[in-house]
Amino acid sequence: MENETTNLFRRRDTFFGICEAVGQDFGFNPLWLRLAFVAPLFFFPVQTFIGYFALGLVVLASRLIFPAKAAAQPAPNAIDVAAPQAEKTEELALAA
Repeated sequence: MENETTNLFRRRDTFFGICEAVGQDFGFNPLWLRLAFVAPLFFFPVQTFIGYFALGLVVLASRLIFPAKAAAQPAPNAIDVAAPQAEKTEELALAA
């Protein structure tokens, strides 16, 4: 299984990862965008490739300007997570 942090450009199951990246950014299945590129490909192949790579430049610019913030957020401490459980244990002991 592929790791979530794998570079989309280096994956073997995508063609530059443009549709996958747009799907991740906007929260929809990239298959729908891929299907939207299929029909115009038969009638306007040059314009479709130009549009696809223009979309790729937009994705590249957005990823460079607004990098993912998931790596910058610190993980919650085990002490912070366990603190509410300790309060519940005290409440249950008092209730008995």
